[in-house]
Amino acid sequence: MTIETLNVNLPGRTYDIVIGPGLLSEAGARIKPFVKRPKVAIITDETVAGLHIGTLQAGLSAAGIESDYLALPAGEKTKSWNGLETAVEWLIEQRVERDDLVVAFGGGVIGDLAGFAAAILRRGVEFVQIPTSLLAQVDSSVGGKTGINSPLGKNLIGAFHQPKLVLADTDVLNTLSRREFTSGYGEVVKYGLLGDAKFFEWLENNGPSMVGGNEANRIAAVRRSCEMKAEIVARDEKERGDRALLNLGHTFGHALESATGYSDRLLHGEGVAIGCALAFELSQRLGLCSQEAPSRVRAHLAAMGMKKDLSDIAGELPDADGLIALMGQDKKVVGGKIAFILARGIGEAFVERDVDMDVVRGVLDDALQGR
Repeated sequence: MTIETLNVNLPGRTYDIVIGPGLLSEAGARIKPFVKRPKVAIITDETVAGLHIGTLQAGLSAAGIESDYLALPAGEKTKSWNGLETAVEWLIEQRVERDDLVVAFGGGVIGDLAGFAAAILRRGVEFVQIPTSLLAQVDSSVGGKTGINSPLGKNLIGAFHQPKLVLADTDVLNTLSRREFTSGYGEVVKYGLLGDAKFFEWLENNGPSMVGGNEANRIAAVRRSCEMKAEIVARDEKERGDRALLNLGHTFGHALESATGYSDRLLHGEGVAIGCALAFELSQRLGLCSQEAPSRVRAHLAAMGMKKDLSDIAGELPDADGLIALMGQDKKVVGGKIAFILARGIGEAFVERDVDMDVVRGVLDDALQGR
């Protein structure tokens, strides 16, 4: 199987995303050019450590690189002040120096947390992303967004800190549960919806085979997703313009994650998928796209066995006004106005900061009544 390499072209901070099978075993050789002394500190979670830490450490040892690791509890609740404190204090105990390398080895939670710890330790230590979930491979490991959640909202504390390298070993996707895989797929489908109708059509045809384990299609989907993100990040690293498009589905999704307490009731990618469906529903009600577009989005999510409606979330949810209040804590709010990513059709997303909130309330009211 071919190893694919993409480049994120940022002046003075360019780096590669390497995608394909068997990369954990090659990690030492690929990381070696970036280490000043042959030792790295790995931050991971307990689930990933149980499955893959031996393979990674053997891959590092093969290139003469020593490693120690910290395994934090798995789950969104680790992406907190407590989790950050634990990670930073451990890195200090490990005597990690400014010229050393931190390895973020896990899903989106670990990538965001470890990257932020690296960003603030000694005012900035370099790090490498080795994402182990589909969600992290296609989205959170690329682009330099790092951070933790506040009790008042998701990703409100953080920094832009670009990695030196991203190694996306597609073999590790075989150890994900179906739910974890399809949650990550919520971010994959987002790319087609925001800017590539042909990719969305490809996903309609090939998405089910990815769940079934088709490695060639998995690599192709990861590559196209990373390619699109890399292009957008190169144009707008700090989200002053185009990069906001990557938040399609997130304005609704983050509010739903907050409403469910960042728990297993709703995984991040599930929130994004439902959020994409709601964003297209909102776009249709605003007269921006055809009635067919939101139906097509929901039909594809259903074909993938994914959550697509508020009725798919177990337990109580706030009313429409409560959800809108949670949206008001989103980090993209400017001048008190909530930014929405809307669409004129599949693959035609744009940012809108002046949306009639009565229409938003109507979309949410109807979605809640369907529960």
